[in-house]
Amino acid sequence: MKKPIAFFVHHQGRGHAHRTMAVAAEFARDRPVSVLTAGPQLFDGFSRDIEIVTLPNMIGAGVPTPRLYAEPTPQVMHCVPLGLTAMRRTMRAILDHLDARDVGLFVVDVSAEIALLARIASVPAVQIRMHGDRSDIGHVGAYEACVGMLAPFDARLEQDDYPAALRAKTFYSGGLCTSVDAIPGRTEARAKLGLDPEREIVVAVTGGGGSGTPYAPLTVAARAAPDTLWLTLGPTHREGHETDFANLRELGWVPGVTDYLAAADIVVASAGDNTVHEVARVGGRLIVMPEWRYFGEQTRKAEALVRLGAAVQAPAWPGDLQGWRDLLARARILDAAPLRSLYEPEAAARAAGWLEGLTDELWRGAAEPPALTVVAAGRPPASLSA
Repeated sequence: MKKPIAFFVHHQGRGHAHRTMAVAAEFARDRPVSVLTAGPQLFDGFSRDIEIVTLPNMIGAGVPTPRLYAEPTPQVMHCVPLGLTAMRRTMRAILDHLDARDVGLFVVDVSAEIALLARIASVPAVQIRMHGDRSDIGHVGAYEACVGMLAPFDARLEQDDYPAALRAKTFYSGGLCTSVDAIPGRTEARAKLGLDPEREIVVAVTGGGGSGTPYAPLTVAARAAPDTLWLTLGPTHREGHETDFANLRELGWVPGVTDYLAAADIVVASAGDNTVHEVARVGGRLIVMPEWRYFGEQTRKAEALVRLGAAVQAPAWPGDLQGWRDLLARARILDAAPLRSLYEPEAAARAAGWLEGLTDELWRGAAEPPALTVVAAGRPPASLSA
């Protein structure tokens, strides 16, 4: 029987879950797969047979006493409050599952602490790589504790400051996009959506992990380019003093994002993994406006995109008419080829093949696990040390 592969999936946003489903769908059907997450609803409707383990949702859990709350976080970790029953239950559930299923590889998407936990529990782990300033000892320790890292992006997007030794143990799948909708041509997409076939269209899109595209700057953009139709997809964030314009439309969540991206002349988007690769898959021209994320994740990815000539960026959302006109002028002359080249249609299959191959390699020749040895009190095995 093949060794099981388990995933820890962070439930913030939808990208982690969608990436996991895309990869798991490519595994051999006789590979046991399980997912541990505090957002089991994210996997509703997934067709592959997987085991779902629901973890407690620890976000917002209160520390029980001021004295416990005052304890500083150790540098080797990022978020480890003391005294939380939910945290103990989470770690216990993870360890019990890894042990009970005799998991061969634990894919962590994402948590530095849980990658370290896997190593302490003697379970091989792979950490999903994300961009950002992650040279702190917590991240480096987690990367070193893993048997490998999976980067769901093209190696050309790698940061120059990522250590060579860690780069050597990273598998780059190419740009992984979880969207599978057919890509229409520009004319077809506009006809399908009832949009003017000749008018310039800019689409601003927000992924599922953010608070929304700031709406006020887009009202300035609408004034700066009154002949352009501006469409927003996903949530927007209003400050309360915006003036609406006829050439700026809020569409909210729409079922056919790919159609709108295909219809657009220019896309304004964050630097989220799936969002970037959705635009790359369609082959659009991208204005990338990174959202705030821990460790500067989107900022570093946006820098890499601009360096490759795959996008243009402003230091901040333009607040003046000329700032938008200049930004649009730079976007209009972008060559769409560099961004398109970052999308890899077989990325999920490549990632799945690497994970399965690594699991089999790690456990090739292993005997069945031995029976549990009972150790006399006060006499620990010589192989264990403090």
